[in-house]
Amino acid sequence: MEPTQKPVRKKRRFWRFLTLLGPGLTTGAADDDPSGIATYSQTGAQFGYGQLWTALYMLPFMAAVQEACARIGLVTGKGIAAVVKEHYSKTVLYSVVILVVVANTINIGADIGAMASAAELLIPVPFVILTLVITATVLILEIFTNYKVYSKILKWLALALLAYPITVFIVHQPWGTVLKATVVPHIEFNFAFLFIITGVLGTTISPYMFFWEASQEVEEQQEKHPSQNGEPVVTKLAIHRMRLDNNSGMIVSEITTWCILLVAATVLHQSGVKDVKTAADAAKALEPLVHSFPNAGFWAKLIFSIGILGLGFLAVPVLSGSAAYAVSEAFNWNASLNLKPNRARGFYGVIVVATAIGLIINFVGIDPVKALVYAAVLNGVAAVPLLFLIIKISRNEKIMGQYKSGPLSSGLLWFTFIAMGAAAVAMFFTIGR
Repeated sequence: MEPTQKPVRKKRRFWRFLTLLGPGLTTGAADDDPSGIATYSQTGAQFGYGQLWTALYMLPFMAAVQEACARIGLVTGKGIAAVVKEHYSKTVLYSVVILVVVANTINIGADIGAMASAAELLIPVPFVILTLVITATVLILEIFTNYKVYSKILKWLALALLAYPITVFIVHQPWGTVLKATVVPHIEFNFAFLFIITGVLGTTISPYMFFWEASQEVEEQQEKHPSQNGEPVVTKLAIHRMRLDNNSGMIVSEITTWCILLVAATVLHQSGVKDVKTAADAAKALEPLVHSFPNAGFWAKLIFSIGILGLGFLAVPVLSGSAAYAVSEAFNWNASLNLKPNRARGFYGVIVVATAIGLIINFVGIDPVKALVYAAVLNGVAAVPLLFLIIKISRNEKIMGQYKSGPLSSGLLWFTFIAMGAAAVAMFFTIGR
């Protein structure tokens, strides 16, 4: 083989790998949404390196949960709500749908508020106008953009996360302390610690991710994979590709989570900023990235704002879309981002209503940055009963056939359920203490 052929083949392999990335990468990137950035920044600022270990230990459980959700979508050819409707009672179905719609709508509101607050750092425009413009832009992109084009946009927006990993290596780090804090868990039994760790778990293993990735696997399957008599034909290769995509997305997500925690701990906590009250406070974490530039504060705000806006435009459609899939599947409405609005009115109607209610939440006087953390904690609580349902479905041979969860998958899922349930219970138990 000629030497020049090796780089060419490597390049081709790399581009083939990129073409495999889809729902898993998008879901992983959306996981580090404005709510995630705010929660991780607050965690690092408040507890320093005390919760760095969560990024490492959450990775296998996050990957297992999302793999199970993606596998459900791929094997059944249906979203999670549709599977619940087919195999469980209406009470269970409606409880699931209400839970995900309420949690997602609140998260949408928090994310829109954060995007407007970030934009305010750069543009002297009233908060109300910014929220209206952002909401309109999100809806136009989600409703009127072709899904293939839109999914590519979502992949490129994921690059906004790179600012934090770069900052990690610019700032001087006490690497011995950092390594120990990453590997050795540190737990405090007080409300403040348990509240924020519930938020970290909730913004990492979130209900909207369950529904989104499962439904997106259905979308991908309808476009790329064969079907027989309307039923999906699942191959081991398809399962392998799904797992490759899913694991890649979750690894990228957790590396970014670790970087945000570390940057906030080193830059904010070490300089005495232990409570992130505004978008400007959070932006200070990126000042070391541009410390040699004139007006470093402005450049830090610019990078932070671009990141928040980019990830917000990625996450809000995921939140509203996953709510729309859940409602549409429950009522047998057409549900697909590939369909024109006039062919899926109910589906797009849910997207519009959920986003509009999220917008309205910003006008009731809730602090945008704090709202992000509270939304993460709500997700941490709401995820617990939904995880139990995911476990039951993924282990059911009648539903999943030969692709039901094996011992490793089941073990990881049950551990995740127990850990998140215990964190939520412990948080409520310590409220009055």
